[in-house]
Amino acid sequence: MDRKRSCTLCGGAVMLLLLLLGHMINALEVPLDLPQPPTITHQSPKDYIIDPRENIIIHCEAKGKPHPSFTWTRNGIHFDVEKDSKVIMKPNSGTMVIDISGEKAEAYEGVYQCIARNEHGSALSNNIVIRQSRSPLWSKEKSEPITVQRGMSLVLQCRPPAGLPPPIIFWMDNNFQRLPQNSRVSQALNGDLYFSNVLMDDNRNDYICYARFPHTQTIQQKQPITVNKYNPLLPSGERAPTFMQPPGMHSTSMVLKGDTLQLECIADGLPTPDISWSKVNGDLPSGRFSFHSFQKTLKITEVTEADGGDYRCLAKNRLGSNHHNITVVVRAAPFWISAPQNLILAPKESGMLTCRADGNPKPKVTWSVNGIPIENSHKDPSRKIENGNIILSDVQTGSSAVYQCNASNEYGYLLGNAFVSVLAEPPRVLTPPNHVYSVITNSRALLDCASFGSPLPKITWFKDGQSVVDGDLYIIHKNNTLEINVAQPVNSGKYTCIASNSLGNKENHIYLEVKEPTRILRQLGYKVIQRNSMAVFECKVKHDPTLFPSMIWLKDNMEFEVGSDSLTIHDVREDDEGNYTCIRNTTLDQDSASAMLTVVEQPDPPTDLELTDQREHSVQLTWTPGDENNSPIQLFLIQYEDSLHEPGVWVNMTEVSGTRTTAHLELSPYVYYFFRVLALNEVGLSEPSSPSRQYRTNPAQPEVSPSDVEVIGTSPDSMTITWRLTGLESNGPGLQYKVSWRQKDVDQQWTSLTLANVSLYVVTGTPTFMPYEVTVQAVNDYGPAAESTQTYLYYSTLLAVWDAVPLSTVQGRLNGYKVSYWKMRSLHKQDPEPEKPQELIFHGNEMEGLLFGLHPYSQYTLYIRAFNGKGDGPTSSNQIFETPEGVPGPPADLKVQNLNLDSLVVKWAPPVEYNGHLTGYLLKYQPSKSKLGHVLWDFVHSTRYKFYLNAKTIKGSGPTVTEEGITIMDEAMTSKQVDIATQGWFIGLMCAIALLILVLLIVCFIKRNKGGKYPVKEKEDAHQDPEIQPMKEDDGTFGEYSDTEDHKPLKGSRTPSNGTVKKDDSDDSLVDYGEGGDGQFNEDGSFIGQYSGKKEKDTAEGNESSEAPSPVNAMNSFV
Repeated sequence: MDRKRSCTLCGGAVMLLLLLLGHMINALEVPLDLPQPPTITHQSPKDYIIDPRENIIIHCEAKGKPHPSFTWTRNGIHFDVEKDSKVIMKPNSGTMVIDISGEKAEAYEGVYQCIARNEHGSALSNNIVIRQSRSPLWSKEKSEPITVQRGMSLVLQCRPPAGLPPPIIFWMDNNFQRLPQNSRVSQALNGDLYFSNVLMDDNRNDYICYARFPHTQTIQQKQPITVNKYNPLLPSGERAPTFMQPPGMHSTSMVLKGDTLQLECIADGLPTPDISWSKVNGDLPSGRFSFHSFQKTLKITEVTEADGGDYRCLAKNRLGSNHHNITVVVRAAPFWISAPQNLILAPKESGMLTCRADGNPKPKVTWSVNGIPIENSHKDPSRKIENGNIILSDVQTGSSAVYQCNASNEYGYLLGNAFVSVLAEPPRVLTPPNHVYSVITNSRALLDCASFGSPLPKITWFKDGQSVVDGDLYIIHKNNTLEINVAQPVNSGKYTCIASNSLGNKENHIYLEVKEPTRILRQLGYKVIQRNSMAVFECKVKHDPTLFPSMIWLKDNMEFEVGSDSLTIHDVREDDEGNYTCIRNTTLDQDSASAMLTVVEQPDPPTDLELTDQREHSVQLTWTPGDENNSPIQLFLIQYEDSLHEPGVWVNMTEVSGTRTTAHLELSPYVYYFFRVLALNEVGLSEPSSPSRQYRTNPAQPEVSPSDVEVIGTSPDSMTITWRLTGLESNGPGLQYKVSWRQKDVDQQWTSLTLANVSLYVVTGTPTFMPYEVTVQAVNDYGPAAESTQTYLYYSTLLAVWDAVPLSTVQGRLNGYKVSYWKMRSLHKQDPEPEKPQELIFHGNEMEGLLFGLHPYSQYTLYIRAFNGKGDGPTSSNQIFETPEGVPGPPADLKVQNLNLDSLVVKWAPPVEYNGHLTGYLLKYQPSKSKLGHVLWDFVHSTRYKFYLNAKTIKGSGPTVTEEGITIMDEAMTSKQVDIATQGWFIGLMCAIALLILVLLIVCFIKRNKGGKYPVKEKEDAHQDPEIQPMKEDDGTFGEYSDTEDHKPLKGSRTPSNGTVKKDDSDDSLVDYGEGGDGQFNEDGSFIGQYSGKKEKDTAEGNESSEAPSPVNAMNSFV
């Protein structure tokens, strides 16, 4: 909000200030009741163009004592008004009225001068040149069609008739429409139409130049000009710029000081040249220059001598550039430096009249007395001329006169009248007596003491009887006005001014009152108002109690309301928006404050929704924002409707910044999309846009399976499987859910069933505290989802049973029972503190309930209390129970260390949650890039291995953690191998072996064709090895270690039908690589597997796994 002090509406205070300032600067005025020569007060302009349809009025007014009489001259000869019946003079005035009805105005053209006379002298008016305005007809001429080649330049000349004043030129067509102008086609200052190059569109027959004469308000037109083109298919070639106006490289322009300078450059060229301007050896005058006519005209206003010099216009296109220099010469008609001033002298006093004028060229200054050249007037011994000044000395009564100073050169003249009045007059004070001046604190006070006397009186000032001296506090001006620059309340009081000359004294009393300033106490606040609400502006003001204030409210500087200190606008609308100002006026000052009212509302809805970049699973949406309604749009909300599955339901899809108008949208298959956009600003959301056109995506199999799969034990022998319906993620028709479950780490098949249109299934007959693996997979008519969601259930529930309280102890109506239970500690470790109790409420007469969320292998405390409408009863005694073991948590901090050629050290820490007694760990490994089914006979140097580790209790294995390690490379071996491979003998040996194998193959082939039996095949038939039997497609091989007490076979191992595994070199176990019969574990749980040769193996039993495939379960293991 802007707050300012202003006096635009101060009324009388402004007028008083102007009056006082006028007394400071105006020449000495003689009271009209005293004798004085004439003074011209009003006259017509020097150049007076008249309308021939109206009477001619030539003004001439003057004052003097006695009142002057008036005469006129015309063309230097006395004009006898009384002899011309068409001419009358107004009474007591020199204003002349000429009735030209029935007469030609030309008869009264000429140079007129008014002379005002009385017994003390004669004053002259300026020479007034009377000219009749003219609008002559266009001369008849035959306009021939103009033929021009396309691309060439062209000038269509206007040449209007000379009028007075000159006409205004413009070009139009037959339909009175202005011809379009641009940088290629423009009108010059002389009215001609210039084409820098001609195009095909310029071919027309109605180029018409019009001339409008402003005084007569008439418009004349030239004959239409036709422009044709020859050979339109053979255009003129491109060319660099040349100047059409002004021609050549240099020109000169003259301008008078104070006038407006217009410089013009029009260039020919193809392409159309661009014009730019600069001043040679200088800058263009700041704030006074402007460009017009598509940069072709430079205009400089209020020309000064400094604007003279060389100006350069530059024309440029891609083929080159050209420039033209214009030399500007500034001349000046005469202007006053010091105009002659009236002079009042007492008898025998002396004085001087000065007349100083300048111009370019230097004006000639001449003096006249009462209209007669001073050299032709009667001789006056008290008057002489020195250096162009008139010096008067020892003047006598009766020597009053009017002197004229004329300064002229070839560009004009100045005429100044100044009278010399010889008077003997005692002082008089012209300021009204006992006048009261009122000013505002800290403002300037001007106390006037206008006086007259001859000789000129001397003024002295007093305040409360004390003399006032010109200094820091007070300033006494030449016109005797007393100024107090910063008025304070202490300056209030009575002031006396005394005017004195040799003929007497005159005093006058003046009073000054310094008032408190008007101040707005509470500023207007910037208002941001929602549409249809209420806006209130408060304008609390403090002012001097002796002043009478008024309040005005403005809206956008237009008066809006008057009188009230507050402004209330009900039901704000858009047209109420604007700048509101309260102005508190007094007779001396005012204060004002302004504030903007901004009307805000929700944005208008976006429009013009378009879908582009349409792809199988994405589309780009564009839109046009609506009006933000004075509150910037923060974001756009994009919604969609699935008219196939949920018609009429709009769902939020995404948001984008308020500066964007496009959004890339990822789409799901099998959806019939409609889109709409909403805009949000600080006020709120806009109405939705109109929906886009429908966009359909093709069906496909589900991309993802249901999310938020949860498994909850709802009773000791059941679990409830829930999931979130995928809905939009169905991707196609026939959406169903395949639900599968099995007990974790138990060798059993998955149990599965397919459900539709449900999100819950209850599995019954489950043991308590047994972990389950559960998967929920989405399936439709196009196939199953790529992956299913797997969830593990570790915890179950416990059934609590209690006896009912006797009804005699209820003392009211029994509402139910509250069961509180909490975990005291883990049976494996000491917990820092018991958990917060959980509370279950069972209403009515229930006497058993399920406790949820129990941790395995933990000790719990439970108590029960009955409650009625008045509150809870006493608690039962605490019951302590323990939960059975469960599977452990994942081992902590698995690391692979001591990387060697054929050995690795694997270390880990026990799991954080034992959930029972740890019975061991299950370690599996495989090369991280090997395929399933690859048999590891040994660790290989420079190979990356991946290790899988589980902790185990009697309930099974816990979650798996993984880590990778790399055996190092034997550089010496590699170097040796490289060296041997490059030896000649080695190469020869390899060639011999290859030749021998080829011979053997040929022999075998011949024997086979003869029906012989290949010995190797016989051996294979006789001794079948299970290790080389065909493997199932899903079976794979990796190394596996177990430290279980009973050395059970690992899942996934291959066994013969009799359940035994042949002892051979393919079996590995932790037991085989310890120092004793059992696998060796360090105290921290680390295991060292070291291969150093062939080891003995124990027989192990196993069976074929029926588990669902997984990255770990699908591999074969060996014990």
